[in-house]
Amino acid sequence: MEVNHEMNLSTEAGMPAPTPLPRGPSVREPGPVDARPRVPLCPSVLAGSRQGLAGLPSALATAIESALTLYRDTGPLPAGSSEEVLSAAQAALGVGELPHEGIGASSALGCLATVLVQHGLDLSHPRAVAHLQPPPLSVAVVADALASASNASLDTYDSGPAAIAVERWLIGGLIRLAGLGQQADGVLTPGGSMSNLLGLLLARDAVARRRGIDARRHGVSALPEPMVLCSQLAHFSVHRACAALGLGEAAVRVVPTDEGRRMRAGALADILDALGPERTPLAVVATAGTTDFGTVDPLPEIADICAQRGVWLHIDAAYGFGVLFSERLAGRLAGIERGDSITLDLHKLGWQPAAASALLVASQAGFSTLAREVAYLNPSDDAAAGYDGLLGRSLQTTRRPDAVKVAATLLALGRRGLGEMVDACHELARHAERRIAAEPELELVSPAELTTVVFRYRCFHRRPGDRVRLEDQTNAALRRRLLETGWALIGRTAVHLSGDDAPARVCLKLTLLNPTATPADIDELIEVTVQAGRDCERQLEERTAR
Repeated sequence: MEVNHEMNLSTEAGMPAPTPLPRGPSVREPGPVDARPRVPLCPSVLAGSRQGLAGLPSALATAIESALTLYRDTGPLPAGSSEEVLSAAQAALGVGELPHEGIGASSALGCLATVLVQHGLDLSHPRAVAHLQPPPLSVAVVADALASASNASLDTYDSGPAAIAVERWLIGGLIRLAGLGQQADGVLTPGGSMSNLLGLLLARDAVARRRGIDARRHGVSALPEPMVLCSQLAHFSVHRACAALGLGEAAVRVVPTDEGRRMRAGALADILDALGPERTPLAVVATAGTTDFGTVDPLPEIADICAQRGVWLHIDAAYGFGVLFSERLAGRLAGIERGDSITLDLHKLGWQPAAASALLVASQAGFSTLAREVAYLNPSDDAAAGYDGLLGRSLQTTRRPDAVKVAATLLALGRRGLGEMVDACHELARHAERRIAAEPELELVSPAELTTVVFRYRCFHRRPGDRVRLEDQTNAALRRRLLETGWALIGRTAVHLSGDDAPARVCLKLTLLNPTATPADIDELIEVTVQAGRDCERQLEERTAR
């Protein structure tokens, strides 16, 4: 019998040669055989092999060379209508069914480079300022590719021991950064929405446990009218989480905000104190960095209220957590260390490729509701021997090693390096605030709390009733004009400018997450936005006059 190469390696290493298995009788007739000879694949096609790793630089160089050849310097977006851009991108991939025959790695990478560069978004452009979506750091991108080559998972020890070690190291560092205690723990998730869902799930189950209810097994029907409290500016994922948890979006009780767009702590206390035994407060969600305004709820006061009443405090710091890297701004998150659970996104103020979110919990016992033993994954005797993974901290089974790119960033730049990037973006936002306030045709709606500024274009040439409608139409149109030209990407939102009873007005938003942008870039962006507003206002007036 022939002995394969792997067997020779085992014997040379001092291991006994394996005993050949007996050939049993065939249980069925073999099917038809393809007449074409099978060409064995080279090990280099597998990224994690020695040959595959050796080939990654040349393959990446091919993709980068194609991208540089096609690189677009005109703006953050391709010019054209959405239909034109999407159609061109799909046409570059080919029409019809999926290909039967491959075109080879180099051609495939060149094809995708065409699609991604010519028809995609350039977040590194200084005029890409719409969303909480930063340009990722090069060191993080390279580390992410290296992690992808291993295809490790974090559910079991034997699916990725190194990846587990990196995540545990990272979680420990984030816990210390947040100021949580020795019993704290955490886990990486696919995004802030999932972190919020997981945090509220743990809150729900903790409340149920205190009342002698196993929510995982029996649900929450035995809990009298469960509810979650948050401000009116909380992220919509709080409502989604309540729907997913079987509570329904109607379980969300909205707490009003003050003039600074922060939760009113007094109103929260009044609402909680007015609840009778027929209501079950599962959690209060405080926001540390609202999506539109970057405002931070009064965390110390809210923490006092929750502690006095025994209510779980979940802090959604998806946007704001990165401020802790900054020595200048970290104080804005004072009180975050008192959260029972904390959501954070490092694919915002952390400059990571998405996704890089985490949920931190004040007590590791909070994860007990997720514990599960599965025979083919984590049998108890393996776990007792130390061969356990992180299955019991997540709603996922297979989970990619997202911690690797974050760890590479922290090792490369340190807290100080990231903090300087946070400071740079905050200063850009403050410059934008001053520039907008000085422009007669713009109205500053919300100042720079973190790295966002909300404003709107103002129309002066109409009666008040007509002007409201014209201004909303103009602000919406000017943003779309900038999108279609591809020259700039700015954000849009709706804000109640004169009380909650008045209709929300269309406003514009700058989300400044590019630390390499300059004040001159901001000045140019403001000037072009004003000009686009003038053009759109004139066109809308002409259309109305017809």
